[in-house]
Amino acid sequence: MSSSKTQPKAVQQRPSTQDIQQQYNRYQSDLQTLASKIGEFEQEVEEHNLVLSTLDEALTEEPDRKCFRLVGGVLVERTVQDVVPALQTNRDGIQKLIASLTEQYKGKEEEFETFKRDFNIRPMPAS
Repeated sequence: MSSSKTQPKAVQQRPSTQDIQQQYNRYQSDLQTLASKIGEFEQEVEEHNLVLSTLDEALTEEPDRKCFRLVGGVLVERTVQDVVPALQTNRDGIQKLIASLTEQYKGKEEEFETFKRDFNIRPMPAS
């Protein structure tokens, strides 16, 4: 019998320094990408809010007023009363997406903190 059969299979080999560095960089990249996407969608929500606040007055005074909307790269004519509900639905959907991405970001950030703790990674002080 060889001695290798008596060793437990649960023994894990520690990843190389290069593997740890790659994983660290991947976490940073993933977090940066998520933060960027959240920022983009927050800007879209602000744009929707601006358009909706502009159309609120027209909705109360002239709901049948012409309004133009870009749909799939095509400018279409609608009325204010048709456009406002669609904009509100889009804004609400984007807000839900932001909430989902924020949860993903928090989860990834927790994974990253656990990873840094497991491998005793500390940021270097700035020079």
